[in-house]
Amino acid sequence: MNEFELIAAINRYTSHLPDNGFEGIGDDCAVLPLGDEALVFTTDALSEGVHFLTATTSAIDLGHKALAVNLSDVAAMGVRPVAVLLTLSLPREVEEHWVLDFMVGFAELAQHYGVALIGGDTTRSEGGIQISVTAIGRGPLRHIKRRSAAQVGDIILVSDRLGGSAAGLRQLWEGKVQSPEIEQHRRPMPEVEVGAWLGAREEVHAMMDLSDGLKSDLRHILNASQVGAEVQVNNIPRAANTTLGDCWCGGEDYKLLLTADPRQAGILCEEFEAQFGRNLAVIGHITEQGLRWFDHHQEVSCDYEGFSHF
Repeated sequence: MNEFELIAAINRYTSHLPDNGFEGIGDDCAVLPLGDEALVFTTDALSEGVHFLTATTSAIDLGHKALAVNLSDVAAMGVRPVAVLLTLSLPREVEEHWVLDFMVGFAELAQHYGVALIGGDTTRSEGGIQISVTAIGRGPLRHIKRRSAAQVGDIILVSDRLGGSAAGLRQLWEGKVQSPEIEQHRRPMPEVEVGAWLGAREEVHAMMDLSDGLKSDLRHILNASQVGAEVQVNNIPRAANTTLGDCWCGGEDYKLLLTADPRQAGILCEEFEAQFGRNLAVIGHITEQGLRWFDHHQEVSCDYEGFSHF
C-alpha cells in the first residue's frame, strides 16, 4: 500500500462521518467556510531518519523548516496563516539546549509572518525526534484555491525556480556543509505573500505547493480536476547547480504550482513581476486527459519518480 492508497483507505473508513461544515479531504488544507470568509487547517509531521538527520540539520534550522512546510500549505490555498499548534515527541537523550535552539528557529519564522503559537503537546519518544505542526489560515472564501479547479486550456505556471532543495540534499550526501542550495534545503521560505496575492486573482484557478516534486504534485491537480496536461520541460525554471531530475521530481522546493486562464496570462505575469521582482514561469497547459512531457516540442519520457513514503 503506497501513501495515496493508504489515504484512500482512511477516507473509505471515515467518509460516512459528519462533515460539520468542512470541505472534504483532497487539498493542501481542509476548508471551513464561515460566511464570506474561510478558515483552513493543515498538519505535517517530520520524523527523524525520514525527513531529517540531526547530524546534518541543526535544531534552529529544523525549527524553521517544521513551521515553513506547514505555512507553505496555507499559502497554497490562497490565504494567510494566522496560528499554529506544535507537538514535540522527544527521546530522553535530547538535551535542553537542542529544544531551546529548535524554538528559536520556529519562533523567528513565526514572528516573520505574524503567526501565533496557540497550543500543542509535548511527550517522550522511544523512536527518535518526532515533530508535528498544525497550521491555521484565514481569508476571503472567494480567494480559496483548490486542486480541483483546473480547466482545459489553462496555462500551467510555477512561482520560482525548482530543484534547489534536491541539489542541496545531494550536496549534503556528498559531504559538503554549506552552499546556497543546502541553505534552501535546510531553511525553505514558504511563499506566504505570493500565495495570498495569487489567491486574490480570479484568473488563477487551481493551486498547490511543490513538496513532492513537479511530476507527483502536478498529477494531484490533474487527478482532482479530471484533466490532463502537456509540459515543456525546457521551460521549467531551474535553480543553480540542478539536474533535470532535481526539477522534475526532487521535492521540498515549496514553490507554488498553479493553473490560470490563458486569456489573462499576460497581465497576470506582468503584475506578478512588478509585485515580486521575478517571473511566473509558464511551463505548459491543461488538456483533456493524460500527462505528456516535451523538450522543445519533442515528446520525452519522464523516468524520474517523486518521493514516496511507502
